[in-house]
Formats: sequence, C-alpha cells, structure tokens
Amino acid sequence: MILKSLFGQNQEIPTLFTCMSENINPPLFFEDVPEGTKSLILSLEDTDATPTPWIHWLLFNIPPTVKTVNQNQIPEGATEGLANNKSFGYEGPCPKYFSGTHHYLFTLVALNIVLDIPKESDKTVVFEKMQGHILETAQLVGLCNADKFSL
Repeated sequence: MILKSLFGQNQEIPTLFTCMSENINPPLFFEDVPEGTKSLILSLEDTDATPTPWIHWLLFNIPPTVKTVNQNQIPEGATEGLANNKSFGYEGPCPKYFSGTHHYLFTLVALNIVLDIPKESDKTVVFEKMQGHILETAQLVGLCNADKFSL
C-alpha cells in the first residue's frame, strides 16, 4: 500500500497546511489498497511533540474504495475521531512551542473490519480496536521546522 501527497517523503509540509496559513488538510492519495480491506484508518501524528506524540487528525472507517482525500475535505463515509485537543477535524502542524524539525507522520492502515466504535473515539480506542485486524500499513513523513513558527 502506498500513501502520497503534494510533498514527498521527508519533505517540508507546505505552509498552506499548517497553523501559519489556512490550516487545512493536504490532498492525500492511496494506491494498492490490499484485497479484503473493509475500512481504512488515517492518522496524523507529531512524533516529536513532548512529552508524548500529538495526534493532529484521526479518520476511521474510510471506505476501501476511497483513493483520494481531497484538500480541505474528508472522504464520504469516513468518521472523524478525536484529536489530542479533544476536537474533531484536522489540526495542521504547529510546532511553535517546541524547537527543531518535527516529523509529522501520516499513517494509513487497511483493516479487514469496519470499526464498531463511537464517533467520539480517540487514538487509544481506535488503535486498540484495530489490533488483530491490520492487513497493511503505509506511512508518509512530512517535516515542519519550528523556527518558522516562533511566537
């Protein structure tokens, strides 16, 4: 399975998709979703946030027929779970309280089930319920330098 965007692996995330601009989700493209997939999960996590990684976006039960997440949209049929701010929706990179380059990990997971969980589910619930049902995973790392986000 392959996950792509306008930026390549380990490249800078365009400002448009951060808190310094419109703070909208970038377009994402899925390829080679495995046979037998019943749903997809998509998450965005700042792996360099402290004290623990920060979930900026969480989508689950994305239909397996979806091949594109359009800019500033969620796919029809997908459910937005809770991000770390106890909010729904995309929270773009915004590392203004941390120094250095942050790695933003977009993760796409193919499951052999549709998750039967409430919309208000967060990463902990989603990740717990997907265990034992993962067919394949794809990741895309985007970078964001905190120096350009100084207060």
